[in-house]
Amino acid sequence: MDYRKIVPCLDVRNGRLVKGVHFVEIKDVGDPAESAAAYTEAGADELVFLDITATLENRKTMLDVVKRTVDRTTIPLTVGGGIGSLEGIEELLIAGVGKVSMNSAAVKNPQLVREAAREFGRDKVTIAIDTRKSAELPSGFEVMVAGGTKPTGLDAVQWAREVEQLGAGAILPTSMDTDGTQAGYDIPMTRAIADAVKLPVIASGGAGKLDHLYEAIVDGHADAVLVASIVHFGMFTIAQIKDYLAERSIPVRR
Repeated sequence: MDYRKIVPCLDVRNGRLVKGVHFVEIKDVGDPAESAAAYTEAGADELVFLDITATLENRKTMLDVVKRTVDRTTIPLTVGGGIGSLEGIEELLIAGVGKVSMNSAAVKNPQLVREAAREFGRDKVTIAIDTRKSAELPSGFEVMVAGGTKPTGLDAVQWAREVEQLGAGAILPTSMDTDGTQAGYDIPMTRAIADAVKLPVIASGGAGKLDHLYEAIVDGHADAVLVASIVHFGMFTIAQIKDYLAERSIPVRR
């Protein structure tokens, strides 16, 4: 059954689960390992763990926090933030991580995507694409790196096509314009990327209502939806999300 996945996102800073708006205004939410256990029990399909300051601080992902989180979950965990080498990827996979996610490192060295896919399998490699609206690029969306602090001049849709050719297994596009706003995903950006590639695309950034998840799948053509504020702050449970989608003929895993 080709079902749509519900994927809670664990943004982690200094070992703590946090949530921001537009990549700033960061609030402490709790312990990532505890949240991973709770979301696993609640029926989430996968989890994403992003060490959001690793690249800015020029360090590797906090392996001890990752290991604690891995130990508390039985569903696939994708980890991103501070990954810049095959050795770093291998270290995480050995620690029990299901997949890795790269953004800045992939832009800096696209061949790392090819090498990682060849070494570990493309299903282990997710490329995160942080985007910001830009009238200067053909798609209208620019790739941002370094935790959303640096513009690259790269067109987000063209970059998605490129990483698909390099061997990426999935794409995680996050709109900086909608992130944390709870006003809905950036549907035009999500759809533009989803329609440009044959890879699974995980909508990210802005969910605040159940309608938004439905829109991301139906109008944005996403294969999965990343959720953060909507579940971290107790607005909806994973079960409520899946019930809502199932009632609207969206296939979900029970």
